[in-house]
Formats: sequence, C-alpha cells, structure tokens
Amino acid sequence: MDKVIVTAALSGAGTFKWHNENVPYTPEEFAEEVRKCRESGASIVHIHARDPETGMPTPDLRITKSIIDAVRARVPDIIINMSTAIAPGLAPEQRIAPIRDNLPLMASFNTASMNFAIVDKKDYSILAEIIFENTFKTMSFFAKNLLELGVKPEFELYDFGGFYNIQLLINQGGFFLPPHHYQLVFGVTGGVPFNAMNFGHFLSLLPKDATWSVCGVARDQFRAGLCAAANGGHIRVGLEDNVRNERGELVKGSYEQVEWAVRVAKTMGREVTSPQEAKQILNIKR
Repeated sequence: MDKVIVTAALSGAGTFKWHNENVPYTPEEFAEEVRKCRESGASIVHIHARDPETGMPTPDLRITKSIIDAVRARVPDIIINMSTAIAPGLAPEQRIAPIRDNLPLMASFNTASMNFAIVDKKDYSILAEIIFENTFKTMSFFAKNLLELGVKPEFELYDFGGFYNIQLLINQGGFFLPPHHYQLVFGVTGGVPFNAMNFGHFLSLLPKDATWSVCGVARDQFRAGLCAAANGGHIRVGLEDNVRNERGELVKGSYEQVEWAVRVAKTMGREVTSPQEAKQILNIKR
C-alpha cells in the first residue's frame, strides 16, 4: 500500500482549554504543537486561528498571520491546511480573507449546508446548534478563489449529499484541478456516524484517481483511522476532533494522537509520509 499522510487538526472552532488545557490559543502554542506533531510523524496541520486572549475562533487577519508566521518559522516544511469555516455567522468574503492573506498549500472546502450541533451524550439534549451554510453560490465563490490562489481544496464530506454537490461543480468544469482530495467526516451531529455501511458507501462513491482521508469526532477518530489505514486511506487526528486518547484519557497534545496514527499505519504495513511525499501524493505543485 501507499504511505499514509497524517494530518493533525490542532484547535477547531468548538474545542477549548476547558475541554483540554493543551488546545493551542497563542502563536507560540500553535508553533510548538506543530513542532511536536511534525516530529511525531504528521505532514499536514489543519489550523483554525484563535484569539489568544479569549480562545474564541477568529477571522482576524492580524491574529491569523501571527499564528501562520510562527508555524512557518518553527516548522518550515510542514503543509498548512487552513479552515474556510472559521466560526459561525461569517460571510464568504470573511471566510476566504485569511486564505488570501496567508496562501497556505491547502484549505478545507465544505460541501453542503447542514445542521451542526453539540449534543450532551448523557441525555441527547442539544447544547448548541447552527446552520452551517454552504450554498452552491458560496461553494463556487470558494472554488474560484482557491483556483486563483493555487490552494489545494480538501472536500469535507459530512454526508453523501456533499459528494454529489461537489460532482455538480466538477461537471460544470474549470473549478478544480484533478486528482481531487476528499475527507470523510464521521460523527458530527448533523452528519453521518462511523459504521461499516457508511464507510463502505463513501469508498464506493469516490473516483478511482481520488485521494482520501478520514476525520472522526470523539471515538469515531479511532474507528475511522483504523479502517482508513487498512484500506489505503489517510488519517486526520487532533484536538479539534477529540481531546482524548484511545483509552479515554485526556491527551497532552495532538502529537500524542499523531503517534497513535503512526502506530496504526505501521500495523497495517504502511509508513507515514514526509511533507514532500505528501505533496507528491496530493499533487500539490507549489
């Protein structure tokens, strides 16, 4: 099998220090966590900027640039994948501005409007919810901008409808350069959970020349990662998605989950990539 690309998603929009004190907020915290993740085997880091004072996700260009500059200074060869979601309620222009300002090699590309909620697992009550809006008009706007900037889109598939939305844009032509990269997202309330049927159906949809990775929330992180390693896919881990290890203990950082992903890959007879090898696999030209 090909080598495994390990991505570490460091912060997200909904994970805070009160969930795990090791969620990074400051540029120094981001840079140090990226260093640990790279040394542990990650080739890509996914970054949501945080206000260092409040910890809230932010589109602030000054804050975002300070984080990205700190990461690049500490770990020059890491592939940076920036979020185009950032925080609820932002206009498309606000969501794309940090990408234009920092020119990462990759950016998330969300593929559908959906319910997005945080649920109390004890009684299934809704603690918070939003409508995560990604209309065709918005997606076309992001597609044109990423193509112009030379940024590789990572198609985030929270359910099967997102796949068909992307195929519509692909069929319109001129938006995306092949081969395409998909991320199968499991366990978000409003999307699909991880199980064998959902995993298998996603794989049955993907084009033969596509690359793909998995992202799972909470324990779905480990279930999805195991199956990806065994079936030729790539793995995303990190505190954005899960603040614990496979034993249910709080982790000291995303780098510990990277170490887990490396062990899983090796168990399946696969090695992990360097950033340069990941660029070749994903056909990133910059």
